[in-house]
Amino acid sequence: MTAPLLAVEGLSAYYGSAQVLFDVSLALVPGEVLALMGRNGAGKSTTLKAIMGLIAARAHRLEFRGRSILDLPSYRIARLGLGYVPEERRIFTDLTVFENLEVGRQPPRSGRTPWTPERLFSIFPNLAEMSGRRASEMSGGEQQMLTIARTLMGNPDAVLLDEPSEGLAPVIVELMTKAVLAMKSEGIAVLLSEQNLSFAAAVSDRAMIIERGQIRYEGSFAELAESQEAREAYLEV
Repeated sequence: MTAPLLAVEGLSAYYGSAQVLFDVSLALVPGEVLALMGRNGAGKSTTLKAIMGLIAARAHRLEFRGRSILDLPSYRIARLGLGYVPEERRIFTDLTVFENLEVGRQPPRSGRTPWTPERLFSIFPNLAEMSGRRASEMSGGEQQMLTIARTLMGNPDAVLLDEPSEGLAPVIVELMTKAVLAMKSEGIAVLLSEQNLSFAAAVSDRAMIIERGQIRYEGSFAELAESQEAREAYLEV
């Protein structure tokens, strides 16, 4: 079996003295898309932030490419090749699209074709048309595309993708689908935090459901699609 690119065992996380994640475990291999699903407040975004070193966390094992990233600052985790696309986007609004992409640039990694603005524009043609536009003048969907493209400019081996389809028009969600499938074809592993079942089904190999900070379900996405009981218990409002 392929060794995990990202290995998480017994991950717990805290906001101050309050524990919000309880012994979360997961693994990602190259080219795999794992959907972490659940209702609002279930712990999806918190899991991604804990892995990325953005909140206080403990774990029996937290490794990326065979190296422990527990207690590393976020910028060092990113330099190792773990990309993060936050739900809040956090683009540089005073910079142009092209300048935002250049901010995210990291050296190419061995064995993979480096991402360039030209390659990214083939996935997100809207960005090509506005490469000189300030990010503050873009719509929410366009900003989300830019955030993903900027992350890919770092040539990551894996990406933590937080709620990419939330609040977006269907045409933009289609571009998000294309982007995730492009990552997958490049061998990039993706941990996808998502509530949109149809979007997740279009890109994901496996699914995990989190509820109140604990993993309640794990299986192939096909199995989740067939499990009305799991969907009703953990996903439906």
